[in-house]
Amino acid sequence: MISNSQPTLAKSLTGLHLWGLAVGLVISGEYFGWSYGWAAAGTLGFLITTILIAVMCTTFIFSFTELTTAIPHAGGPFAYALRAFGPLGGFVAGFATLVEFVFAPPAIALAIGAYLNVQFPGLDPKVAAVGVYIIFMALNIVGVTIAATFELFITILAIAELLIFMGVVAPGFSFANFAANGWAGAPEFSVGAIGGIFAAIPFAIWFFLAIEGAAMAAEETKNPTRTVPIAYIAGILTLVFLAFGTMIFAGGVGDWRTLSNINDPLPQAMKAVVGESSGWLHMLVWIGLFGLIASFHGIIMGYSRQIFALGRAGYLPEVLAKIHPKFRTPYLAVLAGGAVGIAAIFSDSLIQIGGLPLTANIVTMSVFGAIIMYIVSMASLFKLRQAEPELARPFRAWGYPVVPAIALGLALVALAAMIYYNFLIFVIFLAMGVVAFGIWRLLSGGIAKEAAAST
Repeated sequence: MISNSQPTLAKSLTGLHLWGLAVGLVISGEYFGWSYGWAAAGTLGFLITTILIAVMCTTFIFSFTELTTAIPHAGGPFAYALRAFGPLGGFVAGFATLVEFVFAPPAIALAIGAYLNVQFPGLDPKVAAVGVYIIFMALNIVGVTIAATFELFITILAIAELLIFMGVVAPGFSFANFAANGWAGAPEFSVGAIGGIFAAIPFAIWFFLAIEGAAMAAEETKNPTRTVPIAYIAGILTLVFLAFGTMIFAGGVGDWRTLSNINDPLPQAMKAVVGESSGWLHMLVWIGLFGLIASFHGIIMGYSRQIFALGRAGYLPEVLAKIHPKFRTPYLAVLAGGAVGIAAIFSDSLIQIGGLPLTANIVTMSVFGAIIMYIVSMASLFKLRQAEPELARPFRAWGYPVVPAIALGLALVALAAMIYYNFLIFVIFLAMGVVAFGIWRLLSGGIAKEAAAST
C-alpha cells in the first residue's frame, strides 16, 4: 500500500493499454539489433540461444506476474525487492532496472535519427534523435491515457508490419538457406560453436528486453489483479511468435551472412525477394519506424515511473517524485531521464569503450541491468512465498517452484556469460552502482521513506 501522504498516480489504463505497452516496449527488438547474434553464433547457433532466452523470459513473466498483481506499485521490481529483502534489496533492483530503462532509449533514438537521415539526408541524426526525445517526453507528460493510447496504436501498426513481412518473404524462404553455415559460420556443429551460442545472449535478450516495464504502469491500471495477468501473458506470447517468425523468415531468403552486421535486416531480406522498387519494401521501411517509436515511447513511460518510485522512496532526490498538478504525471522524472539520454546521444562519438561508440556499449549495459533485475525479482518471489505466505496473490506463478527456478537458473547462466564476454562493461556497471549507492546513503531520511513505501 502507498500511504495517503505520498504522491500517487491516476488509475486510467485498461488491459488493452497494458498489452500494448508490454509489446510496444519490446517490439523494436524485432526490427533491429538481433541480427548481430548471427555474426556471433550463426543462424542455427543463434536459434538455440533464442530458444533458451525465450524460455527464460516466458518462465520469468509467468512468475513475475505474481509479484505485479500482489504488489501493483509504480516501482515494479524495486518495490518487490524492497518488500522481500529490505532497503538494500530495493536498491539493487531499483538501480538495475533504472540502468535498463534509462540506457536503452538513447540507442533507439539514434536508430530513429539514422533512419530519418536516410529519408532526409540534410537532417542531422543527433538533432533528429533529440527532437524525438522532446516530442515523446512531452507526450508522456500531458497524460498517461493519451500516451498509452498512442502506444497501443503504433504497436498494432508495428505488429501488422511484421506479419506483412513474413507473408511477403514466405515465397522466397528456404530452410537450406537458413541452415547453411549456421554454426558460427561452419556447416557442422562443433565445440567451437558453443562459445558463439553464449556470446550471442545479449542479442537474443534484445528480442524481449523491457517487457517487465509494463509492471511500472500497474499502479495506473484499472483492476490490475485481473488485467495485468492477461496483458502480460498475451504480451510474451505475442513477442515469442514475432521474434521467431521474423528471425527465421529473414534468415531463409538468401545468404544470411549479408544481414548479420547491419541495423536493417528486415528491409534487406525483403529486398532479396521483391526487389528494390517494390511497394511492399517501401511500406516496410516507413512503417518499420513505428516499431522503433513504440519501444522508445514505451520505455520513456517505464523509466519515468521507475525514477518517480525511487524518488518517492528516498533512493533518489524527493523532487523527482513530484506529480504535475494538471496532468497527474511524474513530469520531472520524465525530464530527468531524458536529460541523461540526450547527454548520451551527444557523447556517442566522444566516448568509446573497447573500440565501440558509447551507444553500442550502453545497449550491453542495459542488458546487464535487465538480467540482474530478473535474478533479484525471482529471488524476491521465493522469499515472499516464505516470509509472507498470507499475502494476497490474485495470480499465482504457474508451476511454482519449478517454473520460477527455471527462470532464475537461466538468468544466472546468462549473467555469467555476459560477464565473461563483456567484462569491462560489467566493471563499469559495478562502478556506477557504487556511486549510486553512495548517493543514496547521503540522501536524508532514505530508510524511513523506504519503510513507508513498502507498507
